[in-house]
Amino acid sequence: MLLQRIITALILVPLFVLALFQLHSEYFSLLIGFITLLAAWEWTNLIRISSLIKRCLFILTLILPMIWLHFWTQFLELVAQILDWPDVRDYSGALEWLVTAPVLFWILAMILIRNTPAGVLNLEMKVSYKALIGWLVLLSTWMFLSRLRSFYGADLTLYFLLLIWAADIAAYFAGKKFGKTKLAPEISPGKTVEGMYGALIAGVVCAGILSLFYAFPWMVASDFVLLSILTVLISIYGDLFFSVVKRQRGVKDTGTLLPGHGGVLDRIDSLIAAIPFFYAGIILIHP
Repeated sequence: MLLQRIITALILVPLFVLALFQLHSEYFSLLIGFITLLAAWEWTNLIRISSLIKRCLFILTLILPMIWLHFWTQFLELVAQILDWPDVRDYSGALEWLVTAPVLFWILAMILIRNTPAGVLNLEMKVSYKALIGWLVLLSTWMFLSRLRSFYGADLTLYFLLLIWAADIAAYFAGKKFGKTKLAPEISPGKTVEGMYGALIAGVVCAGILSLFYAFPWMVASDFVLLSILTVLISIYGDLFFSVVKRQRGVKDTGTLLPGHGGVLDRIDSLIAAIPFFYAGIILIHP
């Protein structure tokens, strides 16, 4: 299993990094959208939507706002021309406020999983509510990862991805070597507190390397260290959140598309939780 994971990662990671740097931001956004829709298809199975029509409708509810958000700026430009009202362009940044909802959701999810893991695991929720949650977190994943690439460049986007990957690897090996105390045994018996600390240390190291590489001032460097630590922390509980859904569904993986990793959701679960929080932090550090 570990060998399969490594082989799959060695194939997919270079291809994704190549796309990150070589594709125009619009085409990169299209690629992220395709991956998001694959994850959305798996989500419909996790929440027990068996009807093909309903699953397709769920996909459509993601595609339509993606199209609208993609052409938001062009729409404002058109309104400005028609109304001869240049100030309307000031609303182009209004979309940044949409990051608030997913950030609050993931903070709430982290608090609930941390304090009442058994209660979260036994929580019964209507399929429509689960669909709404999936819609929110998946749409925000596409939106803010795309915006991170468009507005802040491929370098910072790569840093975010490396941060999550490094934290994931560090958690695995730290848990293997030092793991004794279970983080949330009811939800994911394999995750340990020591593994979490390993992931957080990896976040500090990544932020330190980035700060040294770009010679950030002390205040900016400290902001990046704090943001990286909190982003990694959120990502860990994002992983646990999807573990809750999988346990409620009675499955180990969300799919079988990626050998050794399971489904698309299995591979990007940490990233889904982390990207809104990281993007919000970047707005505060560097508007």
